[in-house]
Amino acid sequence: MVTHSRGRRRAPQPAPPQDDNLAAASLLQDMALLQPNERSRFGYKRAAKAIVGLTASIRDVVTSGSIRDVPFVGPASARIVQEYVDTGASPTVDTAVARSSHASRVQAARTMRGGFLSEHAMRQALAAPAADSIVSPDAFRGDFQMHSTWSDGGESLETMIDACLGLGHSCLGITDHSYGLPIARGMSMDAVARQHEEIDALNRAFAGRFRVFKGIEANILADGSLDLQPDERRRFEFVVASPHSLLRRAEDQTARMLAAVQSTGVAILGHPRGRIFNTRAGVQADWQREFAAAAERGVAVEIDGNWHRQDLDYRLAAQALGEGCLFALDSDAHSIGELRFTQYSIAHARLAGIPADRVINCWSDDRLSEWMAARHEPPPSRPARNGTVARGRRPVR
Repeated sequence: MVTHSRGRRRAPQPAPPQDDNLAAASLLQDMALLQPNERSRFGYKRAAKAIVGLTASIRDVVTSGSIRDVPFVGPASARIVQEYVDTGASPTVDTAVARSSHASRVQAARTMRGGFLSEHAMRQALAAPAADSIVSPDAFRGDFQMHSTWSDGGESLETMIDACLGLGHSCLGITDHSYGLPIARGMSMDAVARQHEEIDALNRAFAGRFRVFKGIEANILADGSLDLQPDERRRFEFVVASPHSLLRRAEDQTARMLAAVQSTGVAILGHPRGRIFNTRAGVQADWQREFAAAAERGVAVEIDGNWHRQDLDYRLAAQALGEGCLFALDSDAHSIGELRFTQYSIAHARLAGIPADRVINCWSDDRLSEWMAARHEPPPSRPARNGTVARGRRPVR
């Protein structure tokens, strides 16, 4: 049994928000899974996406008689949504699932929708009253996972800086992919050198207004090692270690994830599960052990706000808070339009009750630099009871 470290306490599990928009959209996703061809599936999926993206409550939309005004919501989708608003369920969907030979697909997909927020629920979480100490958009200084044209992003680094300035941010961490992920156009170390020259020039140009931190998103391999060697990691101010493979496996991968978070140079554990809404549950692991290890090493666990990821969600984030973790609230943006995904990250953090002081995105540049540099230090050693050398606890910095 895993026990809690002295001085830490289990954070209360937050109550799930009432998210009628996500529930209605999920019923349409159920119907999509039962369709015989991609054309009919596409109609339901497009309607579901439109409902998830609504800023208004679906109940208000239906009550006002404007459900058919929502783009891409046709008569069949509107009937299902109306049933949900009227009764909290959909007899149409229930009957279709009961009669289908693909009901197992629906049951599996339903397990991959937990802890997600619709646009409306996200906005409610941001607007809900909270203690002054809890993280808020006003305390947020910068985003520490994003991608540019140096790997698989769609915008130049300077364009990303301008967009972040427009959002009121004062720093960012660029984390293009490392060379071990060629599918994402991962950078060679020669390309890294050229990117760092560009960053140095941009930091000179924006001095006093904006700071770019030199990061990389490294890939966690099957054995928990990274696709960057320790000496290569030292070329970056910080390293985000993220899983991009073995994300549909049912077996426990705790050892893999523990090895990654304990690796020298790792500052952030990126989208820890690697889950995707409706299609992939992601890594299965003992997250309490993982969070305890991250807290011990001073590694921040990420709340990746990309809508399809939302990883960690507010439920696991509350567990991580209870273990003493630091947090990174990031967009995982690949374009300027995706920078807004930090709103989802902040919403999950507020639901989990995370104080701003535990969020690296709220820290000063000097505090960030000190913390990043400390992550490159090996963990201290201490004598174990049997006389061998054991790893000691690293204080969070």
